[in-house]
Amino acid sequence: MTEDRSSVVVVGAGIAGVACAVELTRAGVPVQIRERGHVCGGRMASKRFQGRPADIGAAYFTATDPDFAALVEQWRAAGLVREWTDTFQAYDRSGNHEVPGPMRFAAPRGLRSLVEHLAGSVPVTVDRLVLTVEPGPVVDGQSCAAVALAMPGPQAALLLDPALTDATRVVQAQRWSPSLAAVLRFPTRRWPDFRGAFVNEHPVLNLVCDDGDRRGDGAPVLVAHTVPEFAAGHLAQPTGAGPAIEQAVRDLLGLPEQAVDVHVHRWTYAKPTSDAGGATHHLDADGIGLAGDAFGKPRVQSAWRSGRDLGRALAARLA
Repeated sequence: MTEDRSSVVVVGAGIAGVACAVELTRAGVPVQIRERGHVCGGRMASKRFQGRPADIGAAYFTATDPDFAALVEQWRAAGLVREWTDTFQAYDRSGNHEVPGPMRFAAPRGLRSLVEHLAGSVPVTVDRLVLTVEPGPVVDGQSCAAVALAMPGPQAALLLDPALTDATRVVQAQRWSPSLAAVLRFPTRRWPDFRGAFVNEHPVLNLVCDDGDRRGDGAPVLVAHTVPEFAAGHLAQPTGAGPAIEQAVRDLLGLPEQAVDVHVHRWTYAKPTSDAGGATHHLDADGIGLAGDAFGKPRVQSAWRSGRDLGRALAARLA
């Protein structure tokens, strides 16, 4: 097997992995990204339905970090992002009310398009499943300068050799909750103007977004995200949860029409729930790095910052 001991291998082409690779590339460090899926993006996932994208992972993002805000401005200049809303509805047992908050950004072409734009000329190999990471470090038998695992901890734990005690300890300490995301396409728009809604104290729903409003094309499409408890009971067969999610959305918004199509996507590791103790990433003495939104609040911005910081730390060590 061909070896490149000077190259850093980044496993996972979500925004954390791509941000890590971008920093390494800027520092002149050779890098390879290996992604097990067909496309990059990770949980900034978009899927097309009759040619139109819908976001099935992260619903939106905010930008409070100055460096991340500068990146958002680059995306805006490229026509890839738009300001969506700073006000959501909140539904609970007593009714609904408006909840002001920070400006939430959306992507007309889907959030995945932002990760693809950030990747630029960084080499990404998709459909490349990594099986083992061993001391050295060695990735699937190939020696490398370092490796960055940009994925949920439970997935990283499956790759790590038990001898990598520091990295293994960190990923085993992470806790994650599941969710289902359902894309519901309706014949017409028959719901009130709400943009997005937090749903509280509900047995099925956690968040519902007007994807036509979010994307700016007015399409009659809603995307619903479920609570972890409901998702946990349907991880083995997520499509079977479609009717219950659709009925919950129709009841919530008072919709008379059935959806013409319901697609359910399973996220076994949707959101980190453990505390990283203030660290933005992990890098051990063996050259094994970890990045993602588990190092901070579960936000797109946190994932990007984690990958960037790990990339800088690796570049400094390899300089």
